[in-house]
Amino acid sequence: MEPAPASPRPRAVDLAVTFFGVSAALEVALVFADAPRPTLVAIWEALGRALLPALVAAGLWRGFSFCRTLALVYAVAALVTYAVVLAMALGGAPVRFPPSVIVQSLLQVPSCAVLVPWLRSPAAARALPRPLLGR
Repeated sequence: MEPAPASPRPRAVDLAVTFFGVSAALEVALVFADAPRPTLVAIWEALGRALLPALVAAGLWRGFSFCRTLALVYAVAALVTYAVVLAMALGGAPVRFPPSVIVQSLLQVPSCAVLVPWLRSPAAARALPRPLLGR
C-alpha cells in the first residue's frame, strides 16, 4: 500500500514565504541605498535585521505553526510602525526618512495588510500545522 500523497501547499503559504524572503533580502540590499559605501557595522546591522524575516520564511516553508504566530506579530508590528512613521510624516516632523524606509514601507504595508487576516484564519492554521518541537 502506497502512502497518501502530501496535500499541496496553499498558494497563500508560498506568498507569505516570498514576502518574508524578499523582506530579508531588502534589509541587506537597502543598506547600499542608504549609503553609497556602507561600513562593515552597517552591513552587520542589516544582516541582523534580515535574520528574523529569513527565519520566519524558512519556518513557514517548513509549515511550523509557531512561525505563523511570529509572522502575525511581525506583520502587526510592521503595520503599527509604519502607521506611526506616516503620522509623523503627515504631521510635519522634521525627520528625514532614508530611502530604505520608503522602499520597505511600500512593500510591507500592503503585504502585511493582506497577510494579517490570512494568518489569523483557520485556513492558515490548517496550512501550517507542524509543532516546532516533536512530531
